[in-house]
Amino acid sequence: MSERLLETGCHAAALAVRSARVDVVAAYPITPQSSVVETVAAMVEEGTLDCRFLPVEGEHSAMAACAGAIAAGARVFTATASQGLLYMHEVLHLVGGGRLPMVMANVNRAVFPPWALLVDHQDSLSQRDTAWLQMYVASVQEIYNAIIQGFWIAEAAQLPVMVNFDGFVLSHCASGIVVPDQEVIDAFLPPYQPLWRLDPAQPSSYANVTATEYYGKHRASIQRAQEEAKPLFAEAAALYRDHTGMWDGDLLELYRTEDAEVFVVAMGSMAAEAKLSADALRERGTKAGVIRIRVYRPFPAEALVEVLPEGAAAVVLERNYSFGMNSGILAVELKAALYGQKNIRVFDRVMGIGGEDLTWEYMARMVEDAVQGKEATSWQPA
Repeated sequence: MSERLLETGCHAAALAVRSARVDVVAAYPITPQSSVVETVAAMVEEGTLDCRFLPVEGEHSAMAACAGAIAAGARVFTATASQGLLYMHEVLHLVGGGRLPMVMANVNRAVFPPWALLVDHQDSLSQRDTAWLQMYVASVQEIYNAIIQGFWIAEAAQLPVMVNFDGFVLSHCASGIVVPDQEVIDAFLPPYQPLWRLDPAQPSSYANVTATEYYGKHRASIQRAQEEAKPLFAEAAALYRDHTGMWDGDLLELYRTEDAEVFVVAMGSMAAEAKLSADALRERGTKAGVIRIRVYRPFPAEALVEVLPEGAAAVVLERNYSFGMNSGILAVELKAALYGQKNIRVFDRVMGIGGEDLTWEYMARMVEDAVQGKEATSWQPA
C-alpha cells in the first residue's frame, strides 16, 4: 500500500532519495536545503537507507566526491542551494561535460549581494550552460516524483539532472504527499547499471587532456545528447504514471490553453499560483491560459511553438534578471525559440525577486498591464 504523509519539500526530497536506493550522497548543508541532507544522514544512521553518506567541508568538494562516486559506478545524489550551487560551478562542468548521470536537488534561493534567504531563480539559471538537464517543480509531491524520474532520465541520457524547487515556499511548507510502495518504485527505476566505470583492474582515465579535433567533437556530442533527452522526459513521465498513477506534466504543464489568447509563461511555484490568475482573467473577459515550463534544459522550444497559436500574447513572469538585457532569462529564451516561427507578442515581467510574495491578484494585474501596453516602471510588487 502507498503511504500518505504530511511532509515538507525537503523531507519529500529525502524520501525520494531513499526510494531511489541511492548508493552515495556527498553534501554540505546550506539554508534552505539543510534538512534534505540532514534527513538523508539520519536515514543512513538509523539503517533505513543503505547508502554511503559523505559529509564534506564544502560544496565544491561535495560535487567532486559525487563525480568520483559516479565514475566508480554508484547511483549518486546531492543537494544544495544558492551560494552553494555557485561554489560547485567548476565541478558542474566536469559532471555535465563528462556525461556523469546523477541527480541534484537545488533549493532555489537568491544569491548575494546583498544576502537574502528567500527564493528567486538566479542561482540555477546561472548554471544553464553546464550541460545539466534542469527541471523546475511546482509542488511538494512533484519534488518526490521529479527526483525519482530524474534518476531514470539521467541514466538513460547519460547526463546529470538538477531538480529545482523554491526555497521556503516549497522546501519548508508541509503538504500531503503519496509515497508509492518500494516495489512500485523498483519496477519503475531498476538498479543502476553503469555503461562504464573506473576499475583498478583495468586502468583507464576520463575527462583527460585531448586534442582540439576531439574536444570539438565531444562538445558537439553534449549538445546532441541534450536534444536527444527531450523525449526521455515524456517517456519517464508516462511510465511513472503507469506505475504510480501520478502525473505532473513532461516538458510542459498546460492549464486552460486550448482556447487561450493570452498565455502566462512561468516556472516553479509561481506557475501553479498563476492558474488562479488565469481563472480570474477569464472571469474579467480575457481568455488566459498557463504554460508551466517544467523542463528548462533542454529548452522545450518545439513544444512551446506548438502550443502558442499565431498572433497570441505570451506574458513571461519570472524570478531572475538577465543583467544587461533589460529582461529576464526566460523571456530571452522564449523569443529565441519563436524567432522565425510564429508572430507571437512576448512581454516580460520580472517579479518576486528575493522571495517577495506573489499573489494571484498581483500576477493577474501584471498580465493585464502587459497586454495593454503599460510599461513596467517597477519590476517589484507595489
